[in-house]
Amino acid sequence: MKRWIVTSAWPYAHGPPHLGNIVSCLLSADIFSRFLRLDEQDVIYVTGSDEHGTPIEVKALELKISPKKLTDKVHNQILEILKGFNIKPDNYTRTHNNIHIEYVRDIFMKIFNNGYIFTKTDKVLFCPHDKIYLPDRFVIGKCPYCGYNMARGDQCENCGKLLTPLELIDPRCAICGGKPIVKTEKHFYIDLTKFSKKLYDWIKNSDTLTENAKNFSLQMLKQGLKPRSVTRNNKWGIPAPFPGADGLTIYVWFDAVLGYVSAVKELFIKKYSDPDKWKEWWWNKDTHVAFFIGKDNIPFHTIIFPSLLMGSGDPYTLNFHISSVEWLTFEGRKFSKSQGIGIWGDEAIKLLPADYWRYTLVLIRPESKDTDFTWKILEYAVNEEMNNQLGNLIHRVFTLVNRYQDGKVTYSSPSTKAQKELYEETIRTSDKVRELYYRTRFQRVLSEVMKIVKKANIIINNEKPWELYRSNPHQLKSLLYVLVKTIRDIAIMLYPIIPDSVLKIFDYLNYDKEKLKWNEIKKDFKEIEINKEFKPLFNKISIGELQKKLYDIRGIKEEIDYKHILKMDIRVGKIIKAERKRGTKKILRLYIDIGTRIIKVLAGISEYYKPEDLIDKKVIVVTNIKRKKIIDEYSEGMLLAAINRDGEISLLTPDRDISEGSEVK
Repeated sequence: MKRWIVTSAWPYAHGPPHLGNIVSCLLSADIFSRFLRLDEQDVIYVTGSDEHGTPIEVKALELKISPKKLTDKVHNQILEILKGFNIKPDNYTRTHNNIHIEYVRDIFMKIFNNGYIFTKTDKVLFCPHDKIYLPDRFVIGKCPYCGYNMARGDQCENCGKLLTPLELIDPRCAICGGKPIVKTEKHFYIDLTKFSKKLYDWIKNSDTLTENAKNFSLQMLKQGLKPRSVTRNNKWGIPAPFPGADGLTIYVWFDAVLGYVSAVKELFIKKYSDPDKWKEWWWNKDTHVAFFIGKDNIPFHTIIFPSLLMGSGDPYTLNFHISSVEWLTFEGRKFSKSQGIGIWGDEAIKLLPADYWRYTLVLIRPESKDTDFTWKILEYAVNEEMNNQLGNLIHRVFTLVNRYQDGKVTYSSPSTKAQKELYEETIRTSDKVRELYYRTRFQRVLSEVMKIVKKANIIINNEKPWELYRSNPHQLKSLLYVLVKTIRDIAIMLYPIIPDSVLKIFDYLNYDKEKLKWNEIKKDFKEIEINKEFKPLFNKISIGELQKKLYDIRGIKEEIDYKHILKMDIRVGKIIKAERKRGTKKILRLYIDIGTRIIKVLAGISEYYKPEDLIDKKVIVVTNIKRKKIIDEYSEGMLLAAINRDGEISLLTPDRDISEGSEVK
């Protein structure tokens, strides 16, 4: 048994994560930790919300709220998303908590006292209007590489080049738009050059890092490391602990990676009230640490984070396993909240159950190249693979067992060549799948398991149990045994990916969940009695219905043809009489002159308008809408009004005097 710390890149708490963020980090780490537990390893899974840094500070200023209020909201949103995706870290924490803050300050003082931190005077931008320094995204300007005029002070979103604020052409304050001035300020740097030899030896000799991570990192070392500033002029962050560092905070990238350690410390304080037990894990050379990250984060986990641990002088484990993935796009385009491209976690959990998303995202997990999420792929994953193949196999077999053996399955060795092949191939596949899980090739796991599902469906068609019932009961008995055992083994192999569905399968099998262990696959069982109340495991989905539901979640109406608008007769009307409708609290009865006639309109607006205040008011009315019966009388038209998020109503009116009956086009 090995000891594992599983973690993932921490979601940045300026908004909910999208599907790409979820599959690359949070979901992948959850799948791996579930597998390790199946394989009876000693494992903890920790992650959390990354709360500090310029982007959050800027967004909070735009929203006119404190950074803490913003991150509180997003942190709670992420907790709901984790619940909706059935992602279960042992500790989901946040960087703005006392344990993390104390740990970061303590380790940086160790690094400082060990001689790896030095000071340097930097030129920095300062906004004289807002009286604040402008690090990173507090400043925007023209990119010196591609000419993009809205490049940020840390990176150009257009060409992807990493930048510093002083490199921008015509920089301006992101808050007020004013022109900043250049000031000098003392900052604290970590001298990464002092770690070059140690890092090279560790990376070169590591038997846990992938070749991709090794080659990428060794190339960086060959190019030469440079000192990196560990402080910023941000107000929102962890106060730098160094002497003379008043007003400075720790740069968010150095702050966040240290959360991998502080989250373990926090877990054991919460679980055992033991502030030192974390050292049994992090200060143990035999502990393995698995990181699930995007491909752009590799150097922070092979250069920056190990340098901090080495600089502390403490005996941290460096048995690092880094699983980095490529990019996931959405219908061929990059995810963009502002442009409405993609699906975000808080939306996804309102659309489908967790396992539907988990299966689909693993099916397209970008393990070796960029992949693309499409609605068609979602439809294929759920309707074809989950429902038609896996779900159909389970339903067919359980139905056959109930019909021909009264729900009971007892041990019977394979009696045909095909049965023996399926029995043995399932075991061989489990060995291959176990290796794939350890290599974090989850997409391949699905591919291998679904081969067994297809072969199990084929053997049913070929051996025709409905005929064996009369012609060869012994062969029928062995066939059903092999099929039920295969389903049990498939369920165990798929548990890390679709845990809810697997637990249902175990319920239908009346199988002890304590036996939900990897080594159970190679064991036979004596007898199982199928739960006769079993139901189909999955339901087919309609992409059209899901898209409509997504529109509803976002408050977007379904697209309509322009000709439908032309059918509407919308006119200016003048209210000539208004009264409350008896027996109701909200409805007013209005008589409205629309130029050619007077119509009666029943409107639920009495909470916001008094009848006497509406007399002679000009309003906008749809006049050719079908009469609608409200309680005991008909309404002959519909008023147009604006409704805000709180449900408050404001009638639409012309912005100048115009005669009643005028058409609205």
